[in-house]
Amino acid sequence: MLLNLTGLLTAPFTWLNLLWMFVEVLVMLVIILIYVMAALYGERKILGHIQLRPGPNRTGPGGVLQPVADVIKLLFKEDVIPAEADVAVFKIAPVIAFVPSFMTFAVAPWAPNVLFTDLNVGVLYFTAVTGITTIGIVSGGWSSGSKYPLLGGMRGAAQLISYELPLVMSILGVVLMAGTANMAGIVEAQQKWWFFFPQILGFVAFFISVSAEMNRTPFDLPEGESEIVAGYHTEYSGFRMALWMLGEYTYIFADGLLCATLFFGGWHGPWLPGWLWLLIKAMIFVFLAIWTRGTLPRMRSDTLMVFAWKFLLPLAMANLIITALVKAAIAGWF
Repeated sequence: MLLNLTGLLTAPFTWLNLLWMFVEVLVMLVIILIYVMAALYGERKILGHIQLRPGPNRTGPGGVLQPVADVIKLLFKEDVIPAEADVAVFKIAPVIAFVPSFMTFAVAPWAPNVLFTDLNVGVLYFTAVTGITTIGIVSGGWSSGSKYPLLGGMRGAAQLISYELPLVMSILGVVLMAGTANMAGIVEAQQKWWFFFPQILGFVAFFISVSAEMNRTPFDLPEGESEIVAGYHTEYSGFRMALWMLGEYTYIFADGLLCATLFFGGWHGPWLPGWLWLLIKAMIFVFLAIWTRGTLPRMRSDTLMVFAWKFLLPLAMANLIITALVKAAIAGWF
């Protein structure tokens, strides 16, 4: 059973409260690590079936221990640092990329009164924190001392900044309908119907933009193996490479929670506990992210940028304007 964490954050400071907060964060980190291992296995299996191959089937029954083997390999692999690298920046860049992905769970509303912190600007917090990852990507590419990671880092920065605009505008349509930027408040506003239906244009812009934010196919230009080896993390190995992958898969889960919260009623659903409904909806989003990776080809860099500025941004702006006009008409402002 999940606990009410909002009261903990407003309680007077004591060492016991601090210890309890540390335990809660540790539990969340363990859950994320278990999810990442399950997502790695699930993605390989799903892509295997899409591409008519078995996927992992040697390590453990049905290959279920393959993620465990991968983690062990990465932990014991040699940590190589290029001779031309800026060592300090090279070491801290994966941390800068991963920590924001973990911080996003602070405002995830799992059920009524069940969240780490109840911010009135929870949506703004989410978008602001995810933007920090851009700094990690650019730092990792620049500090490697190689032109291939540098190119991947520049591509990543351009892509993230370009798709951040339609992403935020698609979220603003939901905020306008709910009348609040509080994550729990947005869920409460969807008691009668999900925002997916009146915000279908916003959802399309959101889903495409968030896929680009996750560097997932067909938007994985920063990691285009056929062009730039492996992008901004080409020179990374071992545990630091694991941090890059951990951040990417954590973002898929976090964005799934955000999608369920904004457009699909969050914890609302019959029979099952609220937190389970939210988890199911988030996992459907994770499946869609894997599905698109196995079915769509990678876009060209120029096509990707044109698509963001000439199609997706106008679509998100049109959705925001239509939402504002309809809400004004309903309120009798005209």
